[in-house]
Amino acid sequence: MDLLNNLALGFSTAFSLTNLLYCFIGVTLGTLIGVLPGLGPVATLAMLLPITYSLDPTAALIMLAGIYYGSQYGGSTTAILVNLPGESASVVTCLDGYQMARKGKAGTALGLAAIGSFIAGCFATVLVAAFAPPLIELAFKFGPAEYFSLMVLGLVGAAVLANGSILKAFAMIILGLLLGIIGADVNSGAFRFDFGISELQDGIDFVAISMGLFGFTEIMVNLQKGEARESLTEKVGSIWPSKKEFLKAIPSISRGTLLGSFLGILPGGGALLASFASYSLEKKLGGTNAKPPFGEGNLNGVAGPESANNAGAQTSFIPMLTLGIPSNATMALMIGALMIHNITPGPQVMSTNPTLFWGLVASMWIGNLMLVILNLPLIGIWVQLLRVPYSWLYPAILTFCCIGVYSINNNPFDVYITILCGALGYLFYKLRCEPAPLILGFILGPMMEENLRRALLLSRGDPSTFLTRPISLVLLMMALFLLLLVLLPAINKTREIAFQED
Repeated sequence: MDLLNNLALGFSTAFSLTNLLYCFIGVTLGTLIGVLPGLGPVATLAMLLPITYSLDPTAALIMLAGIYYGSQYGGSTTAILVNLPGESASVVTCLDGYQMARKGKAGTALGLAAIGSFIAGCFATVLVAAFAPPLIELAFKFGPAEYFSLMVLGLVGAAVLANGSILKAFAMIILGLLLGIIGADVNSGAFRFDFGISELQDGIDFVAISMGLFGFTEIMVNLQKGEARESLTEKVGSIWPSKKEFLKAIPSISRGTLLGSFLGILPGGGALLASFASYSLEKKLGGTNAKPPFGEGNLNGVAGPESANNAGAQTSFIPMLTLGIPSNATMALMIGALMIHNITPGPQVMSTNPTLFWGLVASMWIGNLMLVILNLPLIGIWVQLLRVPYSWLYPAILTFCCIGVYSINNNPFDVYITILCGALGYLFYKLRCEPAPLILGFILGPMMEENLRRALLLSRGDPSTFLTRPISLVLLMMALFLLLLVLLPAINKTREIAFQED
């Protein structure tokens, strides 16, 4: 009964004219970002964080969430029609989606991607609504020791599931932790690592570092690539799959939805991991007798991953909303948006801001419905946007970034930090270092330190408190198990193959 009352509150909040407008803006921007290669959701969210400062917190989060799961829809359009993923989670959609387009079945591929994403999105929203309250009840049993152990598990999970070398991922986490403790000490007030620079005494601004690492870096990387685009817009055809095709795709959509929903909750998980895992599963189940073979236009290779990436995108909100722990870089930016509005992320959000919590959950279902309406009829319009040269886009994006960073504190030093982080981000790209673990370390670092100190104060300096409390011990054991698992040669080799880029 409480769940129905909460959902009623959520829908009454989400159906307000203002929140509907921001939901529409979010999913439209998300689709546009997914369609245009070179503008990822993380970079865009980093760029738009300054705008949310002047918005109502509920409207801001609804818009940012719409951008995230909307980009999963839009990314499939370019993957299928241009063989160029507009968003990283759509990489696997290129394999079979583009081949379907070359055979004159672009419309079928786009239709299955949109329908599968809608079904997965609706299911994931139900999961968020159903599992959030019991998880919050569990979270209220957490003390400082449990929160510290949970953050350790989150960072280890993010490193294990990050792209590339696990050693580089841990190095990025440590760098993020170090950057996070710059500024005044919480307990003593002493300044740390400020090098006598007064602007660093309050720490590095989250918006500045995230916009530099993702926004500026994305621009530089795309200018370097300068990819040519071969469009198949004339061959889109009917966007509605036949009854036979739809029935064939239903098992893949179901498997992708369930797999993506689970992987989205894991630390370091989300849409990207879900789409790759779903494609691997479909390929294994299809076997060598699949007709057509995978990689040559098999519709299950589109329906499964597209369902998985949208389900993963939405269930990744569960740990962020209930525990205040980001499962990926996008959720770290969401936490940053909450902090901009002086809202402490964690289980108390549901009790102190129920309209924000349930309004966001209800807006996800509304947003998914808007996305189907947007994607299916307007595919032709989105495809026309692919003809806009990137050289026309990036000067406006850079200007927008700089104005946004400056507007938060009216401090030019933040712009310099953004430029420096952009250069660092490009260096990380060249060194094949994933910046997402750095952002997670930067967000969780101060929270980890605070909970570590509290736990040790309560135990009178006894570190065994982390091992004598059952929940804390279980979380640390899980983190250790993940570490040992990835160190096994067979597991590590499988992981490297899974994240290998063609």
